[in-house]
Amino acid sequence: MSNNQYTNTPITKESKIFVAGGTGLVGSAIIKNLLEKGYTNIVANYHTRPPVTNNQYTNTPIDWEKLDLLDTQAVADFFERQQPEFVFLAAAKVGGIVANNTYRADFIYENLQIQNNIIHQSYKHGVKKLMFLGSTCIYPKNCPQPMKEEHLLTSELEYTNEPYAIAKIAGIKMCESYNLQYGTNYISVMPTNLYGPNDNFDLEKSHVLPALIRKIHIGKLLESGDLDAVKQDMLGTRAVIGDSLLVIGKKSSDEELFRVLDYYGIKYTNIPVTSNQSTQPKVAIEIWGSGKPMREFLWSEDMADACVFLMENRDFKDTYRHSGLDPESTPSIDGKTCEAVRSTEPVARNTSDEVRNTHINIGTGVDISIKELAETIKEIVGFDGELYFNTEKPDGTMKKLTDVSKLHNLGWKHNVELHEGIERMYRWYIANV
Repeated sequence: MSNNQYTNTPITKESKIFVAGGTGLVGSAIIKNLLEKGYTNIVANYHTRPPVTNNQYTNTPIDWEKLDLLDTQAVADFFERQQPEFVFLAAAKVGGIVANNTYRADFIYENLQIQNNIIHQSYKHGVKKLMFLGSTCIYPKNCPQPMKEEHLLTSELEYTNEPYAIAKIAGIKMCESYNLQYGTNYISVMPTNLYGPNDNFDLEKSHVLPALIRKIHIGKLLESGDLDAVKQDMLGTRAVIGDSLLVIGKKSSDEELFRVLDYYGIKYTNIPVTSNQSTQPKVAIEIWGSGKPMREFLWSEDMADACVFLMENRDFKDTYRHSGLDPESTPSIDGKTCEAVRSTEPVARNTSDEVRNTHINIGTGVDISIKELAETIKEIVGFDGELYFNTEKPDGTMKKLTDVSKLHNLGWKHNVELHEGIERMYRWYIANV
């Protein structure tokens, strides 16, 4: 059982740290940050995505375990065997608007199951501090802007990602509830839209920024006439067109390649050039919606730095406003401070005491329209073709900007601005495609 009392047990460079979801965008960035800061005892899991093998910090091997976080018994056995002291819960089923709206049952079931397994086993095995990572999609569809932590649960959610959002809200409330009942020290952070190394570039399931980078990069290859490079990029890509399933392989015809590209909104034609009667490719990239929605983006390694900073320097008691008390004061339960409450027994609370909105937004506080984002990527990639907006497709929420004043007050601010981040990410994609 946990023996925390909302209070910090300092993390050391030798503390055993479990990064759940270590091969994903978030988990890999957290591992990189921990290694850069000299942490030497890291265990991480992977499931379908293979672990990172090019660890430059050769004196700090990562203990990788293949572990299905949906399997309750397997997770319990893992905690019993590994006995982690600190946990970053970075594992989740994630995707863009299409995936969220199509696989609604998968998104709510898998995320709830992962959270339940890890948070409960962290409590049972005395984890000193846990960080739960969610998403700013937890906020209402028509949330006031910028979105503050106290806007949670004030009105209805955006329909397309409602199952995922509900799962993440449940994770926040689970952390709060274990803290309040058992005195554990669990912190919830809600990053804005993330992008960076190890992102998901799947044309169907990825988020808007990596999807645009890949589509516009393919458009550039088409402009140059390099169909071999396009086919190499598209290997394994699947598309259900009519009654047929097309999967791009090394032996796929150009016609099959063009059909799959067209399916994903990468339109390719040959237009005669009258001045010399030659032919040059013309490429147009489809973007869903009007291009008017505003979105905020955070470099994933900045997000990781914020998470490690909070794990090192802040506790649950630093994250909330206690009803009737100054936010900076230490709450009491039946006359005892939270530090004095033992977490191995249920904590009796006054019904008038309310601890809410303990999560922390992580973002930049700056947004950009999807149209401006696409044009920025087009410039960085060097694509000369057309961008067109399919207004028959949904826009989603028109504006999602986080209020990051709570994070700034806790002592952290982002470093990488969007243009620089996109340049870094495109270089990473070219090197790893």
